[in-house]
Amino acid sequence: MWRTPERNQEPVWLVIIRLLRWHKPEGRLILMIPALWAVFLAAAGKPPLPLVGVIVLGTLATSAAGCVVNDLWDRNIDPEVERTRDRPLASRALSVKVGIVVAVVAMACAAVLAFYLNPLSFWLCVAAVPVILLYPGAKRVFPVPQLVLSIAWGFGVLISWSAVTQTISLPTWILWGATVLWTLGFDTLYAMSDKEDDRRIGVNSSALFFGNYAPTAIGIFFAGTILLLVWLGVSIHLHLAFWISLVLATAGWVWQYLRLRQQDLPNPVYGEMFRQNVWIGFILLAGMIVGSF
Repeated sequence: MWRTPERNQEPVWLVIIRLLRWHKPEGRLILMIPALWAVFLAAAGKPPLPLVGVIVLGTLATSAAGCVVNDLWDRNIDPEVERTRDRPLASRALSVKVGIVVAVVAMACAAVLAFYLNPLSFWLCVAAVPVILLYPGAKRVFPVPQLVLSIAWGFGVLISWSAVTQTISLPTWILWGATVLWTLGFDTLYAMSDKEDDRRIGVNSSALFFGNYAPTAIGIFFAGTILLLVWLGVSIHLHLAFWISLVLATAGWVWQYLRLRQQDLPNPVYGEMFRQNVWIGFILLAGMIVGSF
């Protein structure tokens, strides 16, 4: 069960790393970013280091579990998509049993870390589990499955903020809204690379739902993110560094929107712009940390 096929001599531990997507860190980092936004803002830039460690490890474990669950759901359709056909479960480099074991181990690690948190944060972790497990199925029945993913991403904000304050307040919800809109923006952008494959195999995506208006929708999502971050910065009195970082982030999003307006962009461009959002997220994080003092 734990061996890869003979034609593929790749060590099994490397195949499992690919299953967890740890060879593509941008997807793990972009989940971690909103959680770090929340923990640093809630603690005025100085959260306890053990809590930061729990948040970092928790997002890694949760995103790993989410990737495996997604691949278990999609193991029979991923071979039909150019970008995903070489994933370990799609290519049968790993068995379904191995996938289930890896998912359970990742979820167990996340659960152990959740016990470090206060009761409110712990139960928010529990509430996030059904969303994570059901997201991969959303593309089969829901026209905008990226919204489900965005709500899952938003739990990182609620969990991390409440881990510091033991409450959820108006600024928490403002940051949650900004995270949901940002996620809708960058994941719709990412989905544009799979648009033709998704249409052919009959699954939904926000890129298909918005069609020719997808660049406009992405621009609106990013604009909403900016407005909510402005509201957040004013409401919790963030200082100059935050506003500089928000100007830089705005410039990045405007540049991406203008590029998306061009016709016939090659598919790799969408992945490139997705990765640029990781850097935008970290620029904002730095501004939030320094601007909190």
